[in-house]
Amino acid sequence: MNLLIKNVTLLPMDGKNEIIDNTNIYIKGDKIAHIGEIKEDVKADRVIDGNKKLAMPGLINAHTHIGMSLFRNYADDLPLHDWLSKKIWPQEAKLRAEDVYWGSLLSMVEMIQSGTTTFLDMYFFMEEVGKGLLESGMRGVLSRGVIEEEGKEKEKIEDTRSLYREWNGQGEGRIRVAVAPHAPYTCSPDYLKELLDLAVELNAPIHIHLSETKKEVEDSYKLYGKSPIKHVYDLGLFKQPTIAAHCVHVDDEDIRILKDNNVSPVNNPSSNLKLASGFAPVDRMLKAGVNVALGTDGSASNNNLNMFEEIHLASILNKGVNLDAISVKAIDALKMATINGAKALQWDDEIGSIQVNKKADIILIDLDKPHLYPLHNLISLLAYSAQGSDVDTVIIDGNIVMENREIKTLDVEKIIYNAEKLSKDLINR
Repeated sequence: MNLLIKNVTLLPMDGKNEIIDNTNIYIKGDKIAHIGEIKEDVKADRVIDGNKKLAMPGLINAHTHIGMSLFRNYADDLPLHDWLSKKIWPQEAKLRAEDVYWGSLLSMVEMIQSGTTTFLDMYFFMEEVGKGLLESGMRGVLSRGVIEEEGKEKEKIEDTRSLYREWNGQGEGRIRVAVAPHAPYTCSPDYLKELLDLAVELNAPIHIHLSETKKEVEDSYKLYGKSPIKHVYDLGLFKQPTIAAHCVHVDDEDIRILKDNNVSPVNNPSSNLKLASGFAPVDRMLKAGVNVALGTDGSASNNNLNMFEEIHLASILNKGVNLDAISVKAIDALKMATINGAKALQWDDEIGSIQVNKKADIILIDLDKPHLYPLHNLISLLAYSAQGSDVDTVIIDGNIVMENREIKTLDVEKIIYNAEKLSKDLINR
């Protein structure tokens, strides 16, 4: 299908940090074919009126656990390690494939409705998430969270190998697979090395939690005499492209290691604040040249998957903490949610910005809302005023997935019904 978005305001996120007024975007198949004036002989199957709308790249949620939507509002007001050990892990032990399937679809509905087009997921029953990706039309990276368990080490490695072989490249290339050791406190050094070997074998990126809490860092110094980041670096983990979720408690040496090894930390401000984990020094990392991406974490610890909320927090939190009003500017936070996320996922050659020959992953923001007027600085508007509910249209891989806030690919009522039913059943199992 060929699409034409006419007379739209455009934020391409192409490095120029400029808004283009009253332009046109021509989409041919799954790619952006032309931006600008359109010749009369250009043929489009659908024309979308871009009047009073802003086009920008689809948002990239670079760290989440979407099956955890079934635990939303179940366990709150707890620090991370108590939250995991006393509430979440006991319930996750009872999870079934159908739980993750419907929980993931519920999350996909939420993400589409708030402008996310791509996500990096770490959880269990990842085949079910893959099925959801095929149905929803979203783009995603699947990673089976690996926690070392005596007697099951080889089985879990083989599970990831099988996931890669079955799913990498599926959905006409919309689905990729990463290797995901959960964290250095749940995987021994030898096991981390085995998972590194697997990532090298598959030529897959690594997705891991690092330095999320003060306790994690203190325990790492007690065990290994070094920070979690230095620990996994010394094990050779960063030989592979690595996405490091959180990186909240980091020192200058940690930041240097991240920069020198092209590791992409993922800031998850809502989750880190809610779990009292702290706040990542995003400003210091960005100034050091680190590629910082943005994520929501799971909706059980956030408790939503609204990337516009994360953009807002990523900017204002750093300003407040640093007592510096120009710390993490609006455009910096928007980059974290778009092109930086694409770089973290090794996908920036195709997504993360609106440019000719890139994939047509585009969202349209309805600017005709009281809370957005007057329309002065549109970059500031997106970071400080816009809400997820302002997303009117979502295009992924050249396909209209949502239009006029109606999702075209999923049965939303059926998904909500099944997710609610299974959530209550799961808690009482």
